[in-house]
Amino acid sequence: MKIPRDINQRAKAIADMATGSLQTTKDEKNPSAVTLGRLGGLKGGRARAKALSKARREEIAKKAAEARWNKKERT
Repeated sequence: MKIPRDINQRAKAIADMATGSLQTTKDEKNPSAVTLGRLGGLKGGRARAKALSKARREEIAKKAAEARWNKKERT
């Protein structure tokens, strides 16, 4: 269970856990939807790379590298 950030909701969640009255719901994914999503994910990157020209792939790679190098450091 994720503990809420709001102080009032957090207090209620803790009280519910302590008293055992916490209602948990199990989020189950639809197996057929998972399979379809996985199929798309497995072929997505390769299919996109195949459809792009070499020049366009280089342009995308340069933009990504520039974005990585220009990121501000976290303190």
